[in-house]
Amino acid sequence: MRRAADLPNIGPKSEQMLAQAGITSLAKLQELGAVPAFCQVKRAGANASLNLLWALEGAILGIPWQQVAREHRTSLLLALEDYERDGHS
Repeated sequence: MRRAADLPNIGPKSEQMLAQAGITSLAKLQELGAVPAFCQVKRAGANASLNLLWALEGAILGIPWQQVAREHRTSLLLALEDYERDGHS
């Protein structure tokens, strides 16, 4: 089982926020998806910025967070808005 810290884009601070939210493996992150995982981290009390959302998506896709921020930003923000609107914030 790959730990969250072994993923690209996930450093010690991000790993700690994920662990606080009960996300400790790549499998769990993939199961949730970036948007629900980001919201779960925020619900757990972490002061997470959108950079974490880019990092989570990048970790799942195996690409740098900077590429996610450039190429997937709009779709992720829309997905986040939909997710929160549906009462999952």
